[in-house]
Amino acid sequence: MNTEMEKGFAEVSGGVCAAKGFRAAGIHCGFRYSKEKKDLALIVSDSRCAAAAVYTQNKVKGAPIAVTRRNIADGYARAIICNSGNANTCAPGGEQLAEETCRITAEVLGTEQEDIVVCSTGVIGEKMTIEPFAKGIPLIAKELNPFGSEDAAQAIMTTDTVSKSIAVEFDLNGTTCRIGGIAKGSGMIDPNMATMLSFITTDADIDPGLLQKALSQDILTSYNQICVDGDTSTNDMVVVLANGQAGNAGITEEGEAYQVFCGALSKVTRYLARQLARDGEGATKLIECNVSGAPDEGTARAVSKSVISSNLLKAAIFGSDANWGRVLCAIGYTPGDFSADHIDVVMRSAAGSVLVCQDSKHHPYSEAEASKILGEKEIAIDIEMHSGDAAATAWGCDLTYDYVRINGDYRS
Repeated sequence: MNTEMEKGFAEVSGGVCAAKGFRAAGIHCGFRYSKEKKDLALIVSDSRCAAAAVYTQNKVKGAPIAVTRRNIADGYARAIICNSGNANTCAPGGEQLAEETCRITAEVLGTEQEDIVVCSTGVIGEKMTIEPFAKGIPLIAKELNPFGSEDAAQAIMTTDTVSKSIAVEFDLNGTTCRIGGIAKGSGMIDPNMATMLSFITTDADIDPGLLQKALSQDILTSYNQICVDGDTSTNDMVVVLANGQAGNAGITEEGEAYQVFCGALSKVTRYLARQLARDGEGATKLIECNVSGAPDEGTARAVSKSVISSNLLKAAIFGSDANWGRVLCAIGYTPGDFSADHIDVVMRSAAGSVLVCQDSKHHPYSEAEASKILGEKEIAIDIEMHSGDAAATAWGCDLTYDYVRINGDYRS
């Protein structure tokens, strides 16, 4: 991402601590076997925040989701506590354990239990105990600091190979505001609401209802547009906290300030979405599918998501094989009422571009040139549908031998 971004959004350092009034930390407290890996994250605002969240649509849900739903039903929260290594899903007494985690966190922070967002990620179906929380929460509270975003980002990782973080600065009617986020996710990724876990903080002042609307709309073009393996997690959750400490005039209606805020939120979420796709389990290449000329935005989103979700295409990209028939196949089985009779497909990368399909038919091209183009680390597939003016983008990754290896011994 460029330091000076389009439309007045500038990248800044700090992640979830970039916004005023937020501190974070990450430590190891015993959820994971390796003491070298952090497994407990805490993000805290100095003041109560407007809160919004979206959750997995999987019918089997992690216990923390039910507790968090209840806690932020009033639209407010102050802190996020998250462990990695154990999902607290299908575990005996899971909700009670999540509630006890909130109680301990609130007691240590001197706030209300209902102002705590609780999250877990890791192995599903494993027994979980309160001991690591009881030991770790007092310790991590002492580590809270305004430079702790990276430690928190590392603490929520499971099979991720790198931490994921971003923050941007923007102007709201003359007031400088910041918004930043961290995310985790590498496998079990085919979001149907949000994605894995992502925590976003901002010092902008915005009404809780509008914050929820902004997030619910945003995920349609960011997190919901990525796929690694076609599996929707049981613990997916995205949470945004807004503490208002920037001092802007409060956003209470859908005017210009609201649109600027939505733009800043989109910069954060789309960046993190790309990073999540890039870091898919065993992945060697990022795939971006850009659809244009679609009859409506819903179709554009569905087609682009269908293409990057195709395991056959993902395998072809891994092998640098320009098998564009798999692109057309994925377009063809996408739900919806649209024509697939006049599709153009271009494959491109830093090594060049090649038109492989025109008017839904073979277009002569050099296999050697195409293979060279697909040998790069970032691959774009551009689809022109010639059916309208709508466009959308989705992100995925290649499917490699290492994906099977990682998931073959995930629990060990």
